[in-house]
Amino acid sequence: MNSHYKTEKIQTEINHVGIDVSKLHLDVSFHGKKNKRLKNTPADLAKLTEILRGLPHPRVTCEATGGYEWLLVESMHEAGIEVAVAASGRVRYLANAEGLDAKTDAIDAALIRRFAEKIPVPLRHKPDPQAVRLREIADFRHTVSQDITKCTSRLELARGYMKEQLEAQLKHLRGLKKKVEADLREHIAQARDLDEKAARLQQLKGVGPILATTLLAYVPELGHVSDKTLACIVGVAPHPKQSGNMRGKSAIRGGRSRVRHVLYMAAVAAARSNPVLKAFYNRLVNESGKKPKVAFVAVMRKMLCVLNKLAAKSEFSLAQ
Repeated sequence: MNSHYKTEKIQTEINHVGIDVSKLHLDVSFHGKKNKRLKNTPADLAKLTEILRGLPHPRVTCEATGGYEWLLVESMHEAGIEVAVAASGRVRYLANAEGLDAKTDAIDAALIRRFAEKIPVPLRHKPDPQAVRLREIADFRHTVSQDITKCTSRLELARGYMKEQLEAQLKHLRGLKKKVEADLREHIAQARDLDEKAARLQQLKGVGPILATTLLAYVPELGHVSDKTLACIVGVAPHPKQSGNMRGKSAIRGGRSRVRHVLYMAAVAAARSNPVLKAFYNRLVNESGKKPKVAFVAVMRKMLCVLNKLAAKSEFSLAQ
């Protein structure tokens, strides 16, 4: 008897379905089948769900469209169908690589499907309703903050009637921002899981309520992925730039800018108030000769690593 044998692994073949999402329509591309156009409405999404349930192991992939894809993603979650959301820029790179210059909704749907077949796109898991509500409130707070900035800029040169109206608008926006921030605190306090996580994150000196809320709202992966993956998600992982004998400077790029901006301000504060991070920052600047901004990015990444462990392990504690 031959002692060497092969063990066959039964692998489920995924039926990738690419969907180009717009405000009004869904253009659906199936492998080996004719494209289908449906309306981006609950009724037509129900029809799409029935079609997908007739396929063995379907997986839907669409592009991020700034919000028009949410109804599709929610419908797939409710139906128990796997769904992934790809970054639109990455999908377009595939078209460039293929030499595909034509662009229609049907072509884009097929392009998305081919992208999913070639490049693994992380699945979008069904979010916790409490976390979804937290993000909605945080999004509105960001919108109000932007309006305050715009209104303040216009007020500098305003005179007469315009100045009166802008001052009234600014007063209203500042009051609205206080209310939204109170709603944020109330929501976190009422959601036990969020409250406990926020408290644990703030154990790290330099992390306040704003950063803790931002992380909980915009980084659901916190505590569930590796430190390296988390750094890439936020955009604080330096990427090398080398070719032949050329050795360029590594630089960060991509990631979630809204989170990174808040984390940067926290890192600046932590580099002054947190003894461990302050010593780390000074060592990078004074001994290693790093520029201050580079050192702050290093502090940001170290903070993320610590926060990732605090979120992942309830028994993890910081050294006193």
